[in-house]
Amino acid sequence: MRLLRSSSLRFFALVFAVQLVLAGSLLLFVRYVIADELERSSQALAEALRDDFVADWREEGTAGLRKLIPSRLASLGAHDAAVLFDDPDGNHLAGNIADWPPPVAFRSGWQVYTLYRMGRATPERIGIVTTSLPDGSHLLVGHVIERDLHIRRLTGEALVAALSLTIPLALLGAVVATRVVTSRVERIAETARAVAQGELSRRVPVEDETGDAFAELAGAINLMLGRIEALVSELRMVTDSLAHDLRSPLTRLRATVERAMRETGDEAALGALERVSAEAETLLAMLTTALEISRAEAGIGRDRLIDTDLGRMIEDLVEMYGPLAEERGFSLQAEGSARAPVHRELLGQAIANLVDNAMKYGRPGGAIGLTVTAEEGAVAIRVEDDGPGIPADRREEALRRFGRLDPARSVSGAGLGLSLAAAVARLHGGTITLGDRAPGLAVTLRLPA
Repeated sequence: MRLLRSSSLRFFALVFAVQLVLAGSLLLFVRYVIADELERSSQALAEALRDDFVADWREEGTAGLRKLIPSRLASLGAHDAAVLFDDPDGNHLAGNIADWPPPVAFRSGWQVYTLYRMGRATPERIGIVTTSLPDGSHLLVGHVIERDLHIRRLTGEALVAALSLTIPLALLGAVVATRVVTSRVERIAETARAVAQGELSRRVPVEDETGDAFAELAGAINLMLGRIEALVSELRMVTDSLAHDLRSPLTRLRATVERAMRETGDEAALGALERVSAEAETLLAMLTTALEISRAEAGIGRDRLIDTDLGRMIEDLVEMYGPLAEERGFSLQAEGSARAPVHRELLGQAIANLVDNAMKYGRPGGAIGLTVTAEEGAVAIRVEDDGPGIPADRREEALRRFGRLDPARSVSGAGLGLSLAAAVARLHGGTITLGDRAPGLAVTLRLPA
């Protein structure tokens, strides 16, 4: 069903139908022109012969015309002409048709009938014209159109054969046109996907400078991408500079607080300083994580992907976080094995953030599962807990930077854990998915293998 709704298939069907309709229309027009010309020619011959007989009657009279008709038929040949000359009483005077056909009027224009000619065993299709002479006699002059009908039949058979040949040619033309358009659209889509993954320097290739629609579209998109790259670069410079500038005073603040803690003996002051130190540490962690997200979204670190045993990586994380999890009443479990090219440090921190979130929001005494699964062309890293989870309509909000949902405001944190995991997934060209474990949350990082 998806293929039937695709734009490529609709474009293919449109091109095929247009070619078929044009070819069919042209062939039908040619057949009509040939048939019309044959009929016009036969009618013109019959009318010209009638006019000659009428002129002969005026000059020679009835007796003269009666003598002229046999000689004229002999000169015309026995294959085409049909003539009947009757007196006013309907008696046959001359010609190669024995009797006046009952349905034929004595004065009529071009008509086609099936008639017998004298000396012929079978009827023939004959186009005739009739006239009444001033003395009351009647003249019927016709032209045999059997050969014309045969040519029409041959033309129809040729039309069917031509249409049969047109169908594969139209299919071929539709395939070629669709491939050309699809390939150019795919190049634009490939550039858009690369930009979405952080390669802001990518541009749509312009194959020619002819100024066609695709060249204009590529130029407009490239201008837009250039502007986006400039704006993002400026924003990144500002945020990075701000983060770096803030880290120094925060570091000095923490050092000052730690020195004050060593020097004070007041328990109340010591408790306040400890809270200030914790907040300073949280701010430093937030700035560090924000910088890492910015770098990941900018594609920094993509050249440091190395083939890694992900099963061994999650086992190391379980070993590292196991004591802390047990202290908080959780059990950590690792399962599965797969290999993929990854940025070990960033991926490790992303998974650690997911484990930390599971310990913050999971049900105490529950289990936190880390699994690695090999899929077709990808690996899936899944972190599960049995906490309250995240409603489906709030998951996009949870993936944004500093995106903390209302129930989580009472829990310490900056709302950057899922954002970092999403940025790391995009850095690897992968995706992140938030699912429902019923109960609990299942976060899946799916990375190319």
